[in-house]
Amino acid sequence: MLIAIVQIPGVERTKEQAIAAATGSAPTFAKLPGLIRKYYLNGENGGGGVYLWESREAADAWYNKDWSAMMEKRFGAKPTLTYYDNYVVLDNSNSELRVDGALAKLGA
Repeated sequence: MLIAIVQIPGVERTKEQAIAAATGSAPTFAKLPGLIRKYYLNGENGGGGVYLWESREAADAWYNKDWSAMMEKRFGAKPTLTYYDNYVVLDNSNSELRVDGALAKLGA
């Protein structure tokens, strides 16, 4: 899996504005091939998202050559995009540890 973190500087919204923007854009992201999950971010330093993708290829299909310019035009600020490989996930809500997607023993 791949994690992409998008940061958009200077875009701070109220809680209500952030929720409205996120719920408004959610249908677009719900249809993206290879996107597993998106966390919408909002804070005093700006906004953005944390995306969990099935693969680098799926992420690259979304973050194509036109993406940065489109985002800058929409938000008035150039976004940053950072990729991270994701091999291990600890899920405390389900008491699970996963390594490369497979359940692993959670040590004491």
